[in-house]
Amino acid sequence: MRTVFIGAGQVSIETAKALVEKSHEVIIVENDKTKIDELSDDMDCSFLLGDGSRPDILREVNPEHTDILFCLTDSDQSNVIASLVGRSLGFKRIVTSIRDKQFAGICHELGLTDTIIPSRTISRYLVDMVGGSKNVELSTVLKDEARFFMFIAEEEDAVVVNELKLPVDARVVCYYREGKFAHANEDTALRVGDEIVILTHSKSLNELEKRWQPKLQKENPSE
Repeated sequence: MRTVFIGAGQVSIETAKALVEKSHEVIIVENDKTKIDELSDDMDCSFLLGDGSRPDILREVNPEHTDILFCLTDSDQSNVIASLVGRSLGFKRIVTSIRDKQFAGICHELGLTDTIIPSRTISRYLVDMVGGSKNVELSTVLKDEARFFMFIAEEEDAVVVNELKLPVDARVVCYYREGKFAHANEDTALRVGDEIVILTHSKSLNELEKRWQPKLQKENPSE
């Protein structure tokens, strides 16, 4: 698998190192030459000096041959812009990191479905720890070919779960309505705006992604 990271922050570095150890191809785009010089001695991956939100820079990493673009700089605005530029250039999948929660709604409106909020993930973990519960690492649950897929329900998805016509190896396991968690079964009535979580076999991810790909994505005017 080929991955590109925009921003050489700690998350990018640790993730990149883990991917390299698993023999994945990794490229890190960073606009600080000093940082690249420091990291290049310890990391067996490629580096590209430049602003990762610029189209000319992202074209250099061959979007059509990249599996995932991670936008992980310290700037929410830069990450959003880089994600939109990456989408226009044809990257297959884009992950956008944001720190300010008010950007979450904007990312949704822009069709940036793979948005992560690190502070929210950490805070939930700590709250559970204080509550005395034993947290289960996701990696210990998703073994073999099991995968999670999430999408936000549009008008055509506001149906009973068993009417979604999912692949045979996919099941809706839960959903979030106005930020509140709830279990789901075949008779659960979904509403517009619900965040739906599906447990599926990895072979069905492509079908699910094609069905619920960002509807706001437009054709590249240059094509």
